[in-house]
Amino acid sequence: MKLSKIQRKKYRVRNKIKKFSSSERYRLSVNRSAKNISAQIIDDVKKITLAFVSSNTNEIKSQKKNKKELSKLVAEELAKKAKNIKITKVFFDRGIYKYHGRVKLLADELRKNGMEF
Repeated sequence: MKLSKIQRKKYRVRNKIKKFSSSERYRLSVNRSAKNISAQIIDDVKKITLAFVSSNTNEIKSQKKNKKELSKLVAEELAKKAKNIKITKVFFDRGIYKYHGRVKLLADELRKNGMEF
């Protein structure tokens, strides 16, 4: 079965990250749509999600910001949750998205709040 172009991109990025994943570093996966952005920290060894934040939640959605500001708010919330569970080092999984625009803003804001990748 032939994979689509999007599936090939996703697997290429994700498999490079999974080669180096271990119990000390988790994977930070980013998903973006036309209006929203979400990010989650995943433990690939145990196959569980440790922290999840989306711009689609009521507390973030009620602030009525533009898409770039929503990315920054999501990054701040995720960094707070990661600090509570004592996670500082992660692998950044951008998925099929280019490291540009809202994805880059999210990554930069996470770095400012103490995450390392």
